[in-house]
Amino acid sequence: MSNADRQGRRGTTVEANGVNPVPDTERRGKPRDLFAVWFAWNISILGVSYGIYVFGLGLNVWQTIVAGIIGYLASATLVGILAVGGPRTGLPTLTQTRFAFGIKGNRIPAFFAYLSNMGWKVTIVTLASSSGAHLFAKLWPSVFARSDGSSTTPALVLWFVVVLAVTMTVAVLGHQLIMRLEVWISWVTGVMTLAFLGFVLPKIEWSHLGEARAGGALEFVGGIIMAMTLVGLGFLNYGGDFARYLPRETRARGVIGWTVAGLSTPVVIMLVVGALLVGGDPKLGSAAAADPIGALTALLPMWFFVPFSIVIVISLVSAAITGMYSSGLALMAVGVPLARSVTTAINATIIAAGAFYLEFVSTSFLATFESFLSLIAVMMGTMGAIQLVDFVRQRRMGWNTDMANPRGHGGRNGRWTAITSLVVGTVLGLGLVTSSDPNFAKITGFLLTPSARAGVFGSSGLGIVIAMAIGAALYTFLTFGLHLDPKPDHSLATGTGAARGAGQAVADLNEH
Repeated sequence: MSNADRQGRRGTTVEANGVNPVPDTERRGKPRDLFAVWFAWNISILGVSYGIYVFGLGLNVWQTIVAGIIGYLASATLVGILAVGGPRTGLPTLTQTRFAFGIKGNRIPAFFAYLSNMGWKVTIVTLASSSGAHLFAKLWPSVFARSDGSSTTPALVLWFVVVLAVTMTVAVLGHQLIMRLEVWISWVTGVMTLAFLGFVLPKIEWSHLGEARAGGALEFVGGIIMAMTLVGLGFLNYGGDFARYLPRETRARGVIGWTVAGLSTPVVIMLVVGALLVGGDPKLGSAAAADPIGALTALLPMWFFVPFSIVIVISLVSAAITGMYSSGLALMAVGVPLARSVTTAINATIIAAGAFYLEFVSTSFLATFESFLSLIAVMMGTMGAIQLVDFVRQRRMGWNTDMANPRGHGGRNGRWTAITSLVVGTVLGLGLVTSSDPNFAKITGFLLTPSARAGVFGSSGLGIVIAMAIGAALYTFLTFGLHLDPKPDHSLATGTGAARGAGQAVADLNEH
């Protein structure tokens, strides 16, 4: 069998690896392969609304563009650095965090990362389904549209089933098929998005771009932080998931560079367009903020609206696929003793239930759920910062994957230094962020004055970055300042267990 045949066959069979280190014999690819998966994940006209959100902090157009670009590049770089752990250990990110937190201690951040991932997948699947149904309502209004022009329930159900089926199938088959598909999705969505920009840019009121007043230093910093929280910080938990099949000796510079390029390029372009739109036409900006897909596709002629709507669905499904794949790994990292394909199927069922409720039952669920997810971002950002610091320790220990094993077999049940740093950073972070949901507001903002809660500090997410800094600083002090850095524990290992390192059997970690 030729190498091409083997590659094609691997892409259509279920991936066997779960949260175990990927064996060196299965490593393949180059760092540039990472560009497509991150680009396809983030190329969407939803990015236009991000520029509108940053502008809404009180910045002018040019401040919005500069602050957004800085924030995107900074957060994407953090994701790229964490992605380096993939080829060095062969582990997904939420398993590699066991090095810092211990196998049982890691269940806390891994569980919240799992909830965050699942929540966004519910939102994405719902949005993809409603976009497809809206297209059908436009094309065949007598069948799929109500009297007010909105989509009928059969149209929504049809697209809901199709989107979920495609997402689940590709996610279950796994890494190689995802990487191959994302290349084509990147090309298709990239070309169509450029064409979309050709229709949108003439709509910008260029003569009015200078009318907005410039914001102050706090607003500008707030814009940077908001950009970071809108995009990059949400991917800190998945950086290594798609890089772990790269050869162990892959250069860190390539992993970081291609991750940053793939993640930031599409959102930077969309941010600029969003800033120009809202700066030239506040009414259009407000409409896009409330309904980005509906408001922006309304600018298109019908002949282009049809293929572009299909591309919108494809881009959303692409994001759902990669997210569902990572959520399967996250559930395993929590400690569920099932194969990755099974956990992915479980996640698909949960996502289906959540999306069905969001699409067909709830009228107010989305706002509450997004508030909940923003609170989870406090813990996830803090966990990512601690993991970045722990990379120094992991590198000194030769990226020894035994540290992801249970106590006595190289790892620890828990490391109080990391857990304490996570708790302290998270609590302080919750006290410095705000929530629009009245119930979640009771556990947030308790360290802010009323004016701070209502101002840029509360709305920009500055508390998330402060939580990251505090968690990382405390962990640095405990680990390197006080030298509270226990070595791998092999007290219960037998035979050659203490020396297996990255070559241990696939089943070892999949059972934990």
